[in-house]
Amino acid sequence: MPVTDVPRRGAGARGAEHDRAAEAGAASVLAIGIIGAMTALAVALLALLGVFVVSQRAANAADAAALAAADAMSGAVAGVPCRLAGAVAARNGARLGDCEGDGAAASVTVVIDALPGFAVTASARAGPPGWPGAAPP
Repeated sequence: MPVTDVPRRGAGARGAEHDRAAEAGAASVLAIGIIGAMTALAVALLALLGVFVVSQRAANAADAAALAAADAMSGAVAGVPCRLAGAVAARNGARLGDCEGDGAAASVTVVIDALPGFAVTASARAGPPGWPGAAPP
């Protein structure tokens, strides 16, 4: 066997140490990247869930405002229908966007500001059974 084919005793150990030194800290960088990605995902998910909650609040406020306006239109409650609808919407954290009456039925639209520059809108219609536009039983 030629002398050049025989591995030298210290060369392999130094090469392995060099490889380990080059990879030192790679797992830390990977862990930081994973933690950063998970944090970004959690923040995005929280924002999305927050908008969902606001949309449900808007739907509830619209339902309550429509019922208040319809009660006023039917004479069950004294007051101006759209003014009552606006007051009920305000108590539910919304502002009245639109209010219309058709006989004893009322249609309202409410708006809630969810995030800066982003508003959620919900509409509702309420009235006695048999009014035009009512859903079939």
